Amino acid sequence: MSEKPMFERLALIGLGLVGASIAHVARRENLAGHIAGCAATETTRARAFQLGFVDSVKADAAEAAADADLVILCSPVGTFAPIAQTIAPTLKAGAILSDVGSVKESVIRDIQPHVPSGVHFVPGHPVAGTEHSGPDAGFAELFEERWCILTPPEGTDADAIERLSDFWRRAGSRVEIMAASHHDLVLAITSHIPHLIAYNIVGTAADLEAVTESEVIKYAAGGFRDFTRIAASDPVMWRDVFLSNQDAVLDVLGRFSEDLAALQRAIRWGDGEALQKLFERTRAIRREIIDAGQA
Repeated sequence: MSEKPMFERLALIGLGLVGASIAHVARRENLAGHIAGCAATETTRARAFQLGFVDSVKADAAEAAADADLVILCSPVGTFAPIAQTIAPTLKAGAILSDVGSVKESVIRDIQPHVPSGVHFVPGHPVAGTEHSGPDAGFAELFEERWCILTPPEGTDADAIERLSDFWRRAGSRVEIMAASHHDLVLAITSHIPHLIAYNIVGTAADLEAVTESEVIKYAAGGFRDFTRIAASDPVMWRDVFLSNQDAVLDVLGRFSEDLAALQRAIRWGDGEALQKLFERTRAIRREIIDAGQA
């Protein structure tokens, strides 16, 4: 561990799973000299301070962000515009402003108009998480060997991009830089649609008149258990994700619906060859994910 922290002051606006995990790893890796937190509820603020992963905690985002060298928005993306407007007057020149949102085009649209001159806005998305939420859910290892995608707008300061990249590398992540629009399309298929399917299938199971809720719970097989794990994710966060990434989600959902209809036809007409080809192809993809260390 180096003697001097990477950033003198880190402000985390939102202290749930991701915010708390950033604080834990920043503490462990000496990424910040002072970790300032902000949370909307007194319960969260008190618990974060009790757990010891913040040095100070505020109810007001502007107070938490004041004099910070790095500010990361870790709240649901639907809150970003008002938060950016609130903290803008207190952001110091040379500071880096980032986020952890699962969508990026809407984040840039909502935040960029409020970024003061001299502040470097570098949107980010650590592709890591669990179904748990709240300050107790955070842990320093969340980001190890996971990707963190940065989507800096055109003209963003190169040194700021590199400093934030180094921050995430030291937190354990692999860093990728891509266009915001491409990020939103990629995440629509790899994350957003799977969550939408999980929410839907669990809701469908709960609504089946021929199957009682107790039977759904008692006889849940492995596949359904996986769906319930995903469907247990933060409802507010995922509501905002779908509303913020409408275009990409609807495009991919249309393609998914077409493929699902083809699968339905194969089952109806007893086309075992088509089913086996699909299952072999998807099995190979799973093996590639395991080989890439992303399982």
